[in-house]
Amino acid sequence: MKLTDTQIKEFETEGYLFLPNVFSAEEMALLTAEIPGLFAQNRPEVIHEKDSNAPRSAFYVQTWNDVFAMVARHPRLVEPGMQMLGSDKLYMHQFKINAKSAFDGAVWQWHQDYATWFNDDDMPSPRAMNIALFLAEANEFNGPLMFIPRSHRLGRLEAGHDVTTTSYPLWTIDNDTIKRLVEEGGIVAPKGSAGSMLLFHGNLVHASGSNLTPWSRWVLYLSLNRCDNAIRRFKRPTWIANRDFTPIEMLPDDCLITYARNRQGAAA
Repeated sequence: MKLTDTQIKEFETEGYLFLPNVFSAEEMALLTAEIPGLFAQNRPEVIHEKDSNAPRSAFYVQTWNDVFAMVARHPRLVEPGMQMLGSDKLYMHQFKINAKSAFDGAVWQWHQDYATWFNDDDMPSPRAMNIALFLAEANEFNGPLMFIPRSHRLGRLEAGHDVTTTSYPLWTIDNDTIKRLVEEGGIVAPKGSAGSMLLFHGNLVHASGSNLTPWSRWVLYLSLNRCDNAIRRFKRPTWIANRDFTPIEMLPDDCLITYARNRQGAAA
């Protein structure tokens, strides 16, 4: 899936691009059916909230689930990254599903992803980005992602390592800086149905609030990096910061539909 010149300009200007309803209901039914089983597994890649047993994240899913192994190579997700990063040789720096469980989903503090990639993984430059796929509806109530538009233009900002607020440590930005950035750029929270996509720059400042609603929110993230920008520090496990820099080879666009229908046929 190739982005138009208008879409590319919007991404470059604002730091993000929202694309509604990119995946069909049939494709999303295949993906969402896998989610309960993923978060039910007892393995180090499945992270829970600090103060409850509610799931927070499932990492490296493409290596232990056949359906998400296809998603990791899907052209509607990977090809836009190739366009925006200017290379057809990208690898998967990180692949995860973030959960905002009904009633128990906790916050993600204000941060830039590249700050973590730089400080923890020694990624040379911010020539990496996130492609997000909504696995459930994101609405104004269930803790949607919040962006500060155009904040990516400021480069990597000073950050402190927060290892206490949540179960997943982040390099976070202080409140005074966030107040200044919001006064300059405001806050947006792109919302939409399952199957919608979000692309955003590694330096875009973002966060999300807690989820007090009965509606869980799940988002899949592909953090794509250029192979010539591979990380140089390996202190985090490979399921968080991938050490396999093999270029992604895309699958056919109909791979999920074909898989779902073949599985239905086999079960009939």
